[in-house]
Amino acid sequence: MAKRPDPKDREQRRIAREYEARQALHERRVGRRRRDNLIALIGGVLVVGLAVFAVWTYSAWGPGRPVPTPTDTATATPGPTDTPSPSDAPTPAPTATDDAPVLEVPSPDLAEGRIWTGSMTVGGVDLGVELNGALAPQATAMFVQAAQTGWFLGKYCPRVTSYAEMQVLQCGTAAPDSTASEDGFRFGPIENAPADDRYPAGTIAMARIGNDGSSMAHQFFIVTADSSIPSDSAGGYTIVGRVTSGLDRLIADVTSRGAVGGAQDGVPAETVQITGFTLQ
Repeated sequence: MAKRPDPKDREQRRIAREYEARQALHERRVGRRRRDNLIALIGGVLVVGLAVFAVWTYSAWGPGRPVPTPTDTATATPGPTDTPSPSDAPTPAPTATDDAPVLEVPSPDLAEGRIWTGSMTVGGVDLGVELNGALAPQATAMFVQAAQTGWFLGKYCPRVTSYAEMQVLQCGTAAPDSTASEDGFRFGPIENAPADDRYPAGTIAMARIGNDGSSMAHQFFIVTADSSIPSDSAGGYTIVGRVTSGLDRLIADVTSRGAVGGAQDGVPAETVQITGFTLQ
């Protein structure tokens, strides 16, 4: 006679099958969580990588890429950045020193519509200068007034650039390390700016605030090597005249020393001051 199955054996087998089923389900869930976590980790890495790439691309090639320029800066300075231009950061004004005369913007008539010649001593170097009162009457009138009042004496050149595209020495501030310009003295419009954005070595031009053609004051820049300075929405930079002698020595004795820390654009490594200026 066949032996009847023991109910205890059936129960143990049932319990074993249920345990194995639960164990298999648990292992599938663990595997799924591991897979989901791995996918999430890979996705996060990709998102971070794409974000870093996007930031790098924007900074290197897009509108985030810096560009230098001469300006008056609300800070004032001529200005380049990867592409130079006399002040990358125009800003208004170092306040005039207590002993500096407070001047009103002169009439363009003061320029007399003629060529003015004279000399300017910058960083101990005597420069011959020529200003064109016919092509840039308002800017020339400012220089004539400054010569008559001694305004430039004791002022500084707080910026030197050595970009391949733009090499300038920016001058005319009350402080040796700031391109801010004096309060309350502003004029425009831009005069005699080159259509091709080219500024030959020896050019004397006016610094201004970026995109503001009526922000010129007393800051100017001397171009020490043929330069290309991009126009902005206001236009180019007023060419008021040129250096007729002494440029080579200015380069050798002053601008060749570069900027503090070896920067391509910054405060001169050694203080540069204007100690003489005459016109006739």
